[in-house]
Amino acid sequence: MFTDLLRRLTAPEPQKLPDPDARLALGALLVRVARSDGDYADVEIAQIDRALSARYGLSPFEAAKLRAECEQLEAEAPDTVRFTRAVKDAVDYDDRVAVIEAMWSVVMADGVREEEEDSIMRMTASLLGVSDQDSHKARLRIS
Repeated sequence: MFTDLLRRLTAPEPQKLPDPDARLALGALLVRVARSDGDYADVEIAQIDRALSARYGLSPFEAAKLRAECEQLEAEAPDTVRFTRAVKDAVDYDDRVAVIEAMWSVVMADGVREEEEDSIMRMTASLLGVSDQDSHKARLRIS
């Protein structure tokens, strides 16, 4: 279903993504961090829906529909390193920082920071080209 989007993301020189594709790619990163500890909890799913709703001005129904599409994309996406690097090349820095903030909100949604989640957050921020300082500031904004 997402073959064309993934092919464009992983092209040698990816182009900027149109908004619908950027939404999917960034939402898939939220799903990936939520699944990283092996417990894709309802509270994390609800936080992803809230983040998508707030970021894109969606109704709860529209956010849940987008999240379901993001779940499918995340399952089909390549490893985190290639996928995240592809997103970096296709999405503006400010949007990447906003995604890091949303990812932190998902990590913190269940009240527990698992080692796997911290690890994927460090790796993802770095691969997205988001500085440690900006990632830390993003985490503090949602704490």
